[in-house]
Amino acid sequence: MSAPAEAGREETGGIRTALAGLTTRGRSFLAAGIAAVICAYILGQADLRRVGLLLAVLPLICATVLYRTRYRVAGSRRLSPARVPAGSEARVHLRMDNVSRLPTGLLMLQDRVPYVLGPRPRFVLDRVEPGGRREVSYRVRSDLRGRYPLGPLQLRLTDPFGMCELTRAFSTFDTLTVIPRVEPLPPIRLSGEAKGYGDGRQRSLALAGEDDVIPRGYRHGDDLRRVHWRSTARYGELMVRREEQPQRARCTVLLDTRGGAYEGAGPDSAFEWAVSGAASVLVHMLERGFSVRLLTDSGSSVPSEGADGFAGFGQESAEAAGLLMDTLAVIDHSDGTGLSRAYDVLRGGNEGLLVAFLGDLDEEQATVAAKMRQRSGGAVAFVLDPDAWVREPTDVPAPGNAHEERLRMLREAGWTALGVERGASMTELWRQADRERSGLAALGGEAR
Repeated sequence: MSAPAEAGREETGGIRTALAGLTTRGRSFLAAGIAAVICAYILGQADLRRVGLLLAVLPLICATVLYRTRYRVAGSRRLSPARVPAGSEARVHLRMDNVSRLPTGLLMLQDRVPYVLGPRPRFVLDRVEPGGRREVSYRVRSDLRGRYPLGPLQLRLTDPFGMCELTRAFSTFDTLTVIPRVEPLPPIRLSGEAKGYGDGRQRSLALAGEDDVIPRGYRHGDDLRRVHWRSTARYGELMVRREEQPQRARCTVLLDTRGGAYEGAGPDSAFEWAVSGAASVLVHMLERGFSVRLLTDSGSSVPSEGADGFAGFGQESAEAAGLLMDTLAVIDHSDGTGLSRAYDVLRGGNEGLLVAFLGDLDEEQATVAAKMRQRSGGAVAFVLDPDAWVREPTDVPAPGNAHEERLRMLREAGWTALGVERGASMTELWRQADRERSGLAALGGEAR
């Protein structure tokens, strides 16, 4: 909710500001009055001069009275919700409070919104009694990700004769965050999930047995029933037993943002599909209790480099998903040309499950991506075919293209690599990845 603001009388600008607010009707009256006075002076008509003076003075009086009127009006804005997926609608609620002891006249309320969210909303508010309030709302919608400012709120004042209009602007504004579309994914079991939370859980004890306990120093809030008295006597300070430490399964989502790896633009482009797919996997893994991390080709990660990732479950999961979605809402193409920085960030064998969304790969970058498999417990790659995303549905694909060769290189390195064509469903690809991984595991068991 935006902070209340007041629309009062401006102290600078003087009569020039008031005259600038004259409407077409007011300017016409003023021009007609001046012309009548001039004609009356030339023709010597006193009655015409009086009519001309009335026509000229009326808009000036209206402008002066309106300029000196001090409406004390407080305004606020509330977004519902403040974070909305692309293609969905959000409702903006506006509230106006008359905090003065005088009623207001006719008010026109106008809110500034970016053109991608729709037309600029305008509302006409009739007389607002002292201490009264008026509430109006409008809807906004965007098919493009991003952070869009709403405001400031503008209030247009007018006199009863429609001779003058003045605009008062509030100082506060709000931000609407349009996040990528998220598809619900089915719960499947992929390689690299064996440790920690998720479908498989494993806990590690420090050491078993009363005599083999590795104690630590007492911390505020520790249960006194965990005090290890033998170690306390030995070290001379209060020591407690270590609890079982859960090892949480990890998942790193690699998003290729290289500008040269994608073609086309707009909500139906290949890059937007990759961003939406990464968002779907991140939310799905958080819901299953994984520690997740978002990594880009430039080597930047959320959370920052060196962190273990966001934890799942409960309120922490919702907050982590919100931060990741805010990051994906504004992510854009990078200036990089390779995946080597992302490869350097990956820690050898400690990444757990690696899910990559890759654009067009040449032979060199396909080799770098293949080596990433050695630094993860399991690897799934969704490789977008650039030709399929720019090709018309009636066009015949070229046989033996380089895209199939890149998929073969990744599969030989141990990836579960899937090609992504235009309009593909992330849910179906997720199931297909599970089927292919299960098939590879069965073949591996037969070979052994």
